[in-house]
Formats: sequence, C-alpha cells, structure tokens
Amino acid sequence: MKKFLSYLSIAILGGMISLGAFHFLIEEPEENYVKESNFTEQPKIVQTKTTPYENLVPENFNFTEAAKSTVDKVVHVKNVTTFSKPRTLREYFYGQGSGETQKAVRGMGSGVIITPDGYIVTNNHVIEGASEVKITLNNNETYNAEIVGTVPESDIALLKIDAQGLDYISFGDSNQIELGQWVLAVGNPFNLTSTVTAGIISAKGRSLTESKDMIQSFIQTDAAVNPGNSGGALVNAEGELVGINTAISSRTGSYIGYSFAIPSNNVRKIVEDLIEFGDVQKAILGVRGTDITAENYKMLDNVDETQGFYIGSVDPDSGAYKAGLKEGDIIIKLNDIKIRKFADLSGFIGSKNPGDVVSVTYIRNGDVKTTNVTLEKYEFYRISEVGIEVINASKAELKKFGIDYGVKINSVRNESLKKEIFEGILIDEVNDEPVKNVDDLKKIMSKHDSRDPLSIRFNAPNGQSKTYVFR
Repeated sequence: MKKFLSYLSIAILGGMISLGAFHFLIEEPEENYVKESNFTEQPKIVQTKTTPYENLVPENFNFTEAAKSTVDKVVHVKNVTTFSKPRTLREYFYGQGSGETQKAVRGMGSGVIITPDGYIVTNNHVIEGASEVKITLNNNETYNAEIVGTVPESDIALLKIDAQGLDYISFGDSNQIELGQWVLAVGNPFNLTSTVTAGIISAKGRSLTESKDMIQSFIQTDAAVNPGNSGGALVNAEGELVGINTAISSRTGSYIGYSFAIPSNNVRKIVEDLIEFGDVQKAILGVRGTDITAENYKMLDNVDETQGFYIGSVDPDSGAYKAGLKEGDIIIKLNDIKIRKFADLSGFIGSKNPGDVVSVTYIRNGDVKTTNVTLEKYEFYRISEVGIEVINASKAELKKFGIDYGVKINSVRNESLKKEIFEGILIDEVNDEPVKNVDDLKKIMSKHDSRDPLSIRFNAPNGQSKTYVFR
C-alpha cells in the first residue's frame, strides 16, 4: 500500500512538473507577446443599434409615395390599325369591292399625362403606322387620341385626348440626375397595367446608334423595362419625370439588366415645340468633330486630353464661328455640364432653343478658355417622297460647287440613293423652280401632289448637274 501511494505521489509530481514546463517553454506569456509586437491594436467595433433592412434605401426616398404619385399619370396606349378583309376570292386576287372592314391592335405601349387637359407623351414607335390610337387610364376609362405631332429621330410622339382635370406628371431636370440615384420605371409591360419597378441611374449620355438622324443621349438604368414599357415614365424620388422609357438592350427581347430613357429636358423641349409651332425648333452649335477616346487622342494634333469633343470643323457663319471657336479646340463643358463625348453635347444642345446663349469651356493648345455662343436655328426639310433631308448651304459651299444658290443634302434614308454619293451635294432646282433656301423648298413641296412625278436637279462638286425624276 505504501509503495502504491509513493508511485501515485511521484506520478502527480511528475505531471505538475511537465505542465509547468509546457507553460514555460511552449506558451509565451501574454504580456511579453504584446510588448514585443509591432502591430497597432485594432479598436473594438461597438454596434450601437441594428439597422433595419428598409433603411438601406436612402432616407429621402419613399418607394410607396413616388409610386402612388405616378401610377395614375401613366396610361396604356393601343395602336389600332384598320384594314379591309376580302370577302370573295375575286376580291382577294383583284382587290375589287370594298371588302369587310376590320380593326386589329398592331402594338401596345405606355404614355405619360403631362397636362390636366389631356396632352400625353409616348414613343413614336408605339403609335407609328396607326390609323387609330386608344388611351386607357389607370381607372379603366378609355379615350380616342389625336396624334398632335411626331418626331421620329427622337422617338417622341405627342397625343391629345378630350379630357379635363387629369392627374399629370411634373417635369424634373434630367441634367441634375446623378449616377446611383434611385428611380422608378412605370408602365404597362406585357399588357400588364400599372407596373412599377425600381432601379438606379447606371449611366448618362449613352449613344445607342451611329446614325446622326437619331437622338444620341440616353439615360441608362437597371430598373426592369420590358416590351410595353415603351413611352412610360422614369421618375425620381419626388415623382418628377426625368425620362421617357424607350429601349432595352437584350438578346432575347426582354429585360436582362439594361434599359434606356430619353432625358426629360429633351422631351419637354420637343413637346413644347410641337404644341406651339407644330414641329421641333432645333438649335445648333455649329461644330462638327469626333469624340476623344483612349484610342485616338494620341493621333489628334496637340491633344493631351482623354475626354471631350474635338472640333474637326466649324460651320461658316454659325454661332460657334462668330464666337471664335476653331478647328482643334476641345469642348469640355457647356454651361455647368461636363462634355466627355458627342452624346453629352448633342443631348445638351437638344434641350435648348434657337437664340439661347450657351457658355462653352474649351481647351486650345493646352489653355482652358471660355466663350459664349448664341445657338442658331437648324433649318431643314425632309422630302419624304425621296427620303432625303436638306439644310441651307453656306456661301463657301455654294462657291465650292460653282452655283449661286441651293440647299445641301444632309442625310439620305433612301436605299436606292447611295449615301456616299448624295450626302453633301447640293440641290438648286425642284419641279423646274429655283431653290435658294429651305423656305423655298417648303413652298414648292406644299404645292406638289404626291401622286405626280417629282423632278430634282442635283449638283456635284465638279460642276456637273443631273436631274432625276421620282415617281
């Protein structure tokens, strides 16, 4: 028994010695570790309160109020086409007889009420080709709409219904929107009325086409927009209109994360012009050029900038010419709006009127300068029968072509006329009458019956002229 107790005592003592040795040899004392460390002590993070999920939305943004204030101001637009259905086999082959009149819904979209007496703005492509347009309010009341005017190059159409006391949406300032700002898209996707989706401003000044005939400056958002949303409202936190939803970028035809809206400042200018003048009064700065990009800025003369609009030429007698802008200048700001590319410039100018004065900040030979430019009216006329748009020709252009008067072909939309040949040449005679300017052409065309042949004399830079008859 004594031997057992002796062995037990020895075992306990040995264990204590081993434990002590472990602490001494293996574990470093805590105070010694802290003293020898070079790291700065990390302050403790104290969570004072739990942030509820709904507060992750900006404090001044109320989805409910913005949606409530907008949903009754967005309408359902139906594009109705009337056609005749042949009643007999003879009518089918020969088209004789009146046939059976039928109506079909060709397309659907959305629209935004902008006045209490029934003016509604939508996309041109929503109502294009319609023989009848029907509007359904959010309370299911239906009206026939009159097409007041259309602007295809901006994809805007203005409608009017016979109603009073309507809830209408107020215009916001699209120049003031910021990246990351919350917005709501309100419309009628897939024929589902009164649909509201939320997102943020993803980008500004987006260009979706290389065509100079189309608007070049869009607001990009990630608010879900699908077929049927076209013509609907993009609103800010206060329920103000900041854009008209018009397009999506998709391989499937449905929303995949990108949608685009026409800025409200451009929309407002267009509809005001349509109401007051019946067409759009376009303003121009009077410069032509190219974007400065990472690829081309080293190839341009005396350019160290990586953003801006490089002036390649200045139109003679334009506001820009009179203000002293020159080839090689780089426009970086209009008023207080930064200009990174042509889309920014065209979007800003598109919201202005002829006669407006714009402050232009530009770089010349490395120096930043500022000048004021008075915007001039863009005088143009489209000969729809031929598919060409003309503008007034400058004195220098008339001298170059060796003629005393004429108008210049600015764009060609007729596939039978080659753009590279006809764009930029002059017209000095239509239906055997002299054309000195756009106003002369308007008067001549107002007398022309579209069923009659149209005679146009074209002039090339080499002094040759040729007359074409369009039937």
